[in-house]
Amino acid sequence: MHNKHRIATLLALTAALAGCGGGTDKNSTPAPAAAPAPAPAPAPAPVPSAPIGVNFVLPSNNVLEAGASDGLVVNVSVNGSPAPNGTSVTLEVNPAAAATVAPVAPSTVGGVASATLSVGSSVAASATFQVKASAVSQSNTATDTVTYYVRPTPKALQVLVPAYFSSTGTSSPWNTLTAGATSYPDVQITAIANPHNGVITASTKVDADALKAITAFKAVTGTTNKVVGYVATASGSSGELSVTDVKATIDNYLTLYPGVLDGFFLDGMSTDSNRLAYFQEIYSYVQDKGSYKVIGNPGTYPAAAYAIANSGTGVADALVTYAGNAAAYQAIDPQPAHPWVYAKDNTAQAMLLHTASTCTDMQAALAKANSPRMNTGMVYATNLTIGTPWSALPTYWPQLLGTVDAINKKRTLPSC
Repeated sequence: MHNKHRIATLLALTAALAGCGGGTDKNSTPAPAAAPAPAPAPAPAPVPSAPIGVNFVLPSNNVLEAGASDGLVVNVSVNGSPAPNGTSVTLEVNPAAAATVAPVAPSTVGGVASATLSVGSSVAASATFQVKASAVSQSNTATDTVTYYVRPTPKALQVLVPAYFSSTGTSSPWNTLTAGATSYPDVQITAIANPHNGVITASTKVDADALKAITAFKAVTGTTNKVVGYVATASGSSGELSVTDVKATIDNYLTLYPGVLDGFFLDGMSTDSNRLAYFQEIYSYVQDKGSYKVIGNPGTYPAAAYAIANSGTGVADALVTYAGNAAAYQAIDPQPAHPWVYAKDNTAQAMLLHTASTCTDMQAALAKANSPRMNTGMVYATNLTIGTPWSALPTYWPQLLGTVDAINKKRTLPSC
């Protein structure tokens, strides 16, 4: 009985579990399986950066005069291609009082934005200012800056001739020099006379032919031609000449050639500050003699103190900032090391070139000298070569004068 009771109990329990769904019924519909968890959404693709580039189309001239205007051109690129039309460029001047730009936020067309730069009419010569351009693409910003210099209003181009040639006879280059002055009276010529190789002592005698040639040259009707005496400040054998010796040469020039000299050409001028006081003393000595011009020849850009002396004492009224080969002159640039050249009149700088083989070479050299960037107002070029480059006039002497005349009058250059 006991076993029968246990079996009955188990059967009852089995039936109860089946009613509660714990069993399996082959005729029933199975419960659906649980849905899988959704896959995570992919991260959004990063917005590609848009590298932007801004650069000034370097102006053909970054040297201007007070009151002058010039165009500003800025190239803008995005991802290496021209920026979309309408991309805005912001232009800023620093210091703001130096110049204005209009418009201040030009938009690009074909990747180029343009504006007009106007220098203030009261900005002083030697002033320097910067123009900054900036543009934005998405989160990227690009900028570029260009520096401008302000110079005095340029004066007419002049000619500085190293007239180290013989003054004897009808074939003397002095006669050709004078004939050229007659043909081009509007071109001011300063001749450097050198009758005594730069050193004149108490025993030196006047060179009568030189005096006659100088007098005839200066007497050309309608001209403002000048003659300066060549003065050595150094000797190949003894080095630096004493201030006493240089002063004696100046005094003897004035004694031997009274009334015909307009100044002195100091050759062998240094470029560093070691001899600054030496040349300041000579310059002061000349000024005490009267209204005489001093041209110094360092042959390259000297220390700024030679042009703008810290003590307030001058060194020269004009400096030869290049003397040498014409081909090498094309690579000469006063920027950025010598911005002091823009504090001076263009006629306070001179260049003397040799080996300008052709008339065309000469014209290219004069055009460069006359550019605002060079700011050089006294010029000379010859086809003669190193060794004796100043022993005669160039074969294209008439064309040189004609070129200077045409530049000053803004006319077509004479044919070579």
